[in-house]
Amino acid sequence: MKGKKMIIFLVALVVEVIITYAVAAKFSVRFIEVMFFIGLAFTALSFYFSSSGGTTSDFGNLSTSAQTGLIQKRQEFIFRRGPIFTASALFMGIGLIFFILLVSGKIPPA
Repeated sequence: MKGKKMIIFLVALVVEVIITYAVAAKFSVRFIEVMFFIGLAFTALSFYFSSSGGTTSDFGNLSTSAQTGLIQKRQEFIFRRGPIFTASALFMGIGLIFFILLVSGKIPPA
């Protein structure tokens, strides 16, 4: 990664850690218990906002075409994997590993 992308990657990881810590403190649970779910939410949001075209665009184009009578060209689905998505996917993957270890009993629940 280049310098700017590495900084964005690290800032995204730090923001996810801070939000996960705040959620864990608010609900009185351990950090690793909510890490996967926060990572999943961030990954889904960054995927949604970094992609273009696809079903959501088609629905908007169909609504506009139905109201105006103008037919618009269909857009191909394009996903742009950036540093925020990569950081979120890494955070989610680490959280998934911890969650599996927690559920399987390798990490004690108390």
